[in-house]
Amino acid sequence: MSKVFIIADTHFGDENIIAYEKRPFSSVEDMDNKMITLWNSVVDKEDTVFHLGDVGVYQLSKMKNIIEKLNGKKVLVMGNHDNYLTLNEWFECGFEEVYKYPIIYNEFVVMQHEPPQYINAETPFFYIYGHVHGTDMYKSVTKKSACVSVERWKYMPIDFNDLKERIDKLNN
Repeated sequence: MSKVFIIADTHFGDENIIAYEKRPFSSVEDMDNKMITLWNSVVDKEDTVFHLGDVGVYQLSKMKNIIEKLNGKKVLVMGNHDNYLTLNEWFECGFEEVYKYPIIYNEFVVMQHEPPQYINAETPFFYIYGHVHGTDMYKSVTKKSACVSVERWKYMPIDFNDLKERIDKLNN
């Protein structure tokens, strides 16, 4: 049975992110290889992965090489660092769906790159986002939102059902 996973802010090829976010990798190659291995350790080929932006910084051919190594059907909700490639180029890299704007999943889950500016307690929506990496100001999981930046989830995609269980515990 296939699963759904979510991830954000992989920043493949971005040397600066290692220092900026204090990532535990010795080099870009080390980071890329370990995150590919971690991704494939939880995601099977028939699973779906929603990547909520800031995929990487490589040019088209190298980015395509990275994405092709990752298991699963990949869906991209573009982040602020993803505009260097066109939508068609992201498709060419191996994403089966590409969105410039937030999407709604399962009728009530809003998936977007940046955190919502305001969450009304009465809203029926739940927000999943990235962008903020390990910033303490944002909690990994709240009753109405979750941050799926890789720094918060051991540098691998998180299973949507596992995330839902964490949220349900907060709401009960």
